[in-house]
Amino acid sequence: VVDADGRSLPFQALYGEQKAIVVFVRNFLCYACKEYVEDLAKVPKAFLQEANVRLIVIGQSSYHHIKPFCSLTGYTHEMYVDPYREIYKTLGMRRGEGNNTSVRSPHVKSNTLLGSIRSVWRAMTGPAFDFQGDPAQQGGALILGPGNEIHFLHLDKSRLDHIPINTVLQLAGVKTVNFTNNPQIIDI
Repeated sequence: VVDADGRSLPFQALYGEQKAIVVFVRNFLCYACKEYVEDLAKVPKAFLQEANVRLIVIGQSSYHHIKPFCSLTGYTHEMYVDPYREIYKTLGMRRGEGNNTSVRSPHVKSNTLLGSIRSVWRAMTGPAFDFQGDPAQQGGALILGPGNEIHFLHLDKSRLDHIPINTVLQLAGVKTVNFTNNPQIIDI
């Protein structure tokens, strides 16, 4: 994987010493991935530190897109890229959309048409009409480490098939987050 400054490091370095939640996104222009990462940004660092878990997002474009994507989404946790999609291929992440369109990520707020228009607009207004990765590539989520232990694996079947973030947090032993904008009511 490659970090935001262009430095390469082995994938295993991300989870070798500590448990990690690793989320693979389709590409940095995907509206569904953008909205999912916006919600990942709401996970407090303190929750992760308490559970001794790293939260990592991996995209499949050039490392030059990491900082702008973090700025766009408000994401401040770790982010890397797999520019040649080697890890995507090794994990068996599919290319193309599955035919199960009934699956809907609770973290995607845009409808398909509006979200797609926004993605294309970001591509057109970006440098050299760059799609920032293979637009057909699907992502997924893993919980792994320390060492070579895989605790959980979810391979997305479509752009809307993200695993709910609180499910992954719970499985990794991290406190869950209220992703709604509704204030919580405390009964006294």
